[in-house]
Amino acid sequence: MDMVIPKPMDVGVRDFLNRFDFSACMICGTCSNGCPVTGTPGMGGWDTRKVMRMLAYGMVDEVVDSKFPWLCTGCGRCAYSCPMGIDIPAVMGHMKSLRDRDKVPGSLHKGMANNLETGNNLAISKEEYLSGMAELGVEMAEECPGFFVPVDKQDAKVLFFPNSKEVYGDFEDQYWWWRIFYAAKEDWTVPSEGWEAVDWALFTGNYAGNKKLAKRKIDYMKQHNIERMIMPDCGGGSYGCRKGMDTCVLEDPNNEVGFIYLYDYLVQVIREGRVKLDKSVNAGRRFTWHDSCKHGRELARHFGKGFYDEPRWIVRQCVDDFVEMSPDRGLNYCCGGGGGMWPMPFEDESAWHARHKYDQIKRSGADVVVVGCSNCRDQIMKRIPKYYKDYKYEVKYLWQLVAETLILEPWEQDMVARAEAAAKAQWERLGVELDTTEY
Repeated sequence: MDMVIPKPMDVGVRDFLNRFDFSACMICGTCSNGCPVTGTPGMGGWDTRKVMRMLAYGMVDEVVDSKFPWLCTGCGRCAYSCPMGIDIPAVMGHMKSLRDRDKVPGSLHKGMANNLETGNNLAISKEEYLSGMAELGVEMAEECPGFFVPVDKQDAKVLFFPNSKEVYGDFEDQYWWWRIFYAAKEDWTVPSEGWEAVDWALFTGNYAGNKKLAKRKIDYMKQHNIERMIMPDCGGGSYGCRKGMDTCVLEDPNNEVGFIYLYDYLVQVIREGRVKLDKSVNAGRRFTWHDSCKHGRELARHFGKGFYDEPRWIVRQCVDDFVEMSPDRGLNYCCGGGGGMWPMPFEDESAWHARHKYDQIKRSGADVVVVGCSNCRDQIMKRIPKYYKDYKYEVKYLWQLVAETLILEPWEQDMVARAEAAAKAQWERLGVELDTTEY
């Protein structure tokens, strides 16, 4: 057998990899055994253990040029289980950063560039965005008198970032949060510009882009004197935002702003009695909870707390019949849609990743899978049933479940009148004309 001689390595790459003690790797294979990529059709001979050894021997170009880093969902099961604590998802993310931007798979880089240039992944114009918010608000007001979407409200208590896929196409998915804000009589707002919730810079290993997107949110909050933002629901969006904000704070402590995760927010409004729930509307169906990788083990590993108990408590306030998947919490399987896998052109590979998730759902016997991440929701609701067809189930966002379980009480007439006047003044200020509706 020929002797393997390590290749020379770029100084910048070596400096990054030196942050991780590759000599500590015992080549035990725990990372590969827990990784959803292992065994992926068309990836014969590739697994996490092999990639880590390739990097140890300086074979960086071979890894960067392969599909492997892009098939990594960043789920963190490898690092969670690694006996030596090596942060393998961070290594894979850096391998993505080394790929030429014009060779980033699918629409990820284009979407990220759109976000930096136009304020959202899909390059939706400000005029189209504002008119959509106004018109959807009018529709919502038929059920919730006085409702409108507040934009650029000064001194608001809560800042909320929409997801461009909902602004562009899945319009009514926005209603769930809006119903909760209405019922809680929340003092909230959305931005008129730079409103995108999703962070594709994280998915593409674009550190500079990640920082810029976070700084945009920080600057907006300071400009409008907002108390706290709800971290975006997308697992990558919230995790990416947190990473970017931490970078900004390290550079300047004055960049620190208030934030709350959606789980803590929902727990708060329920416990304070600001929203009232009626479990009976969900009778006769069994519910289970899917632990998002970025909201659970990756958040716990990097920031000291993952959200496991809170979502389960919220679900139990809404339903009587709740069951767990197995395994769950930190050992839960990835759905296969993370790390940019949902929008990337690797549908077959992503579905292969999802085989364990499908098996978990089927074994739980649940009628409804509740999720806290938009990528998880699309993967479990749309892609998994396309490939695995013999068990039927519904998928609901956690906030959708809460919104559907609400006892919705209309506002008092004077509050409705004040809100209608504020809405009319806002849309006039923003130059939005609603031809068919008068406030």
